[in-house]
Amino acid sequence: MPNRYRSLSLWHESAGDDWQPRPSLPASTDVDVAIVGAGFTGLWTAYYLTQAAAGLRIAVLEREVAGFGASGRNGGWCSALFPASTERIAREVGGDGAAAVRLLRTLQDTVVEVGRVAAVEGIDAHYQRGGTLTLARNAVQLRRLRAQVTEARKWGFGPDDLRLLDGREATGLVAASGVRGATYTPHCAAVHPARLVRGLARVVEDRGVTIHEQTPVRTVRPWRVETAAGTVRAEVVVRATEGYTSSLAGERRTLVPIYSLMVATEPLSDAHWQGIGLQGRETLTDGRHLIVYAQRTADGRLAFGGRGAPYHFGSRVRDDFDTAPRVFAKLEASVRELFPQLADVRFTHRWGGPLGVPRDWYPSVGLDKTTGLAWGGGYVGDGVGAANLAGRTIADLVLGRQSPLVDLPWVGHRWPRWEPEPLRWAAVTGALAAMSAADPEERLTRRSSALARVMAPFTGH
Repeated sequence: MPNRYRSLSLWHESAGDDWQPRPSLPASTDVDVAIVGAGFTGLWTAYYLTQAAAGLRIAVLEREVAGFGASGRNGGWCSALFPASTERIAREVGGDGAAAVRLLRTLQDTVVEVGRVAAVEGIDAHYQRGGTLTLARNAVQLRRLRAQVTEARKWGFGPDDLRLLDGREATGLVAASGVRGATYTPHCAAVHPARLVRGLARVVEDRGVTIHEQTPVRTVRPWRVETAAGTVRAEVVVRATEGYTSSLAGERRTLVPIYSLMVATEPLSDAHWQGIGLQGRETLTDGRHLIVYAQRTADGRLAFGGRGAPYHFGSRVRDDFDTAPRVFAKLEASVRELFPQLADVRFTHRWGGPLGVPRDWYPSVGLDKTTGLAWGGGYVGDGVGAANLAGRTIADLVLGRQSPLVDLPWVGHRWPRWEPEPLRWAAVTGALAAMSAADPEERLTRRSSALARVMAPFTGH
């Protein structure tokens, strides 16, 4: 079984961990806080609870092993990204937008917080805060990036938060093909996600948290979690299941699992990296609509991911959905088109997994005191940083602390439910098709995509 986990991704293989599962739940038990899901949200919640209240009895229940899901196999961007636009966040709470800006500023601080904890706790997560480059590789993308900078200025974010680079400045940082300009933000760190999540699991265990792996959860109910091995009763139950939420009874329409896939090259030579750039391990994307993301790993690989995998009817999640040869081939072709100097480089790893998407593309954390049920998630792929903020926020809510975090404008947000099938399949598949077609449309028309404008209200804008 450990070999199965090591083979899940490049990150799992190189985590420096034996992946031996921890003991499963032996029988029914009582605790103060039960956390369902041993990914970033669940483990950060446990971490900050133990910091603030060392005597709490905390149990984490995990179907596989800590870091099995998206927390262990994502793109390794610890970013300040939030999938809903600033305008949308401001509309959510009303007022002058100050609350929206405060949320985004707190996410920026969260990038630093993750690095701080990793250093303090001795977690070798290959953390490097090199920021993010977003490339414009045609005139339409460059106009879009300029508009994003203008929008950022409107909300008070200055050049230290986001700045526009001309073509020469951009290619001085990364020698990609066809670059006309870029934006740069310092608010992102490249990390090795599996090292971070596995290290965090060890830290919370050392603080007295019990992690029960190989323990599938059937249902999450007020003050109780039902498993095959028995019932865990708790004053607070935290649902931290993200892309796997649809597997819980009654949660099929809460979050849709959308697959994101990745490839990684063999370690590149120093000569390759001198030609490519990314000397500060800046994370990398471009202005296309069908999202791609990349990082230079600490061992000198290019890890490159993107969307485009199909949605599976009924919100099904299965191990064999982690691979999609057609998508892998497109990702590899994208790398070679972006970096012609890598035409002959081998790709050694291919993997994927589901992320959680709410109907309104708006992440949320909260605690319903009338039921004892807490939650965090719906990150739409931007969860490495946001999950840390979620964990801190849930801890404050559980402990009843009136911190600045509990008033942020994602706290208590309630998601509309996704449509029942087959409407759900039609909606998600149609949205994926539209975003896939938006980039060719722009190349053909040389104008901003009409398809993307139609989709904007449904994708957090």
